Amino acid sequence: MRVVIAEDAVLLREGVIRLLADENIKTVAAVDNGDDLLDAVKEHRPDLAIVDVRMPPTFTDEGLRAALGAREAIPGLPVLVLSQYVEESYAVELLSGGAGGVGYLLKERVADVGDFLDAVKRVAGGGTAIDPDVIAQLMARGRKNPLDALTARESEVLGLMAQGLSNTAIANSLVVSHGAVEKHIGNIFSKLGLEASSEEHRRVRAVLTYLGR
Repeated sequence: MRVVIAEDAVLLREGVIRLLADENIKTVAAVDNGDDLLDAVKEHRPDLAIVDVRMPPTFTDEGLRAALGAREAIPGLPVLVLSQYVEESYAVELLSGGAGGVGYLLKERVADVGDFLDAVKRVAGGGTAIDPDVIAQLMARGRKNPLDALTARESEVLGLMAQGLSNTAIANSLVVSHGAVEKHIGNIFSKLGLEASSEEHRRVRAVLTYLGR
């Protein structure tokens, strides 16, 4: 398998290259911006393009737009998108293209090497690999209940908060880091519109919102 990677974070890019090499997957080009991605896929016509959503110069949606452009230039080109967030408008366009060979994973999934490599092989083979959190957020589009905006993992974290678990206990229950739990809780506060006050107060308000759904 031959792969083109578009990722501006050097450590992540080199890490992905190493993971792929261990599976005898050759990286024929590794670039850090959307324009170079388009040039690379046209030149190498790879079996798969792995693309970060946010790249220079504005770090907004260059990667997704480049991925869409790459699939236009080479119809059927398998594309696996990596992102910290769900960019809804372009994600919908990418995922609703009607063709296989497409994936959208949140970067936290890359930490699970087995899942990541499985997604790489599935997408390259014409299948799909969509992160459960991406599905949850896209399904939440247009709904009015603020809880519907939470990802599956965030809902799970909020449910454990409602059970009275501490951050450490939640981390142990979900087998994730303490930092990951704090990040999820921060996202929950943001999506529920709970502006900065004491951490404990926002936690109680979040739980009350959950229990009153």
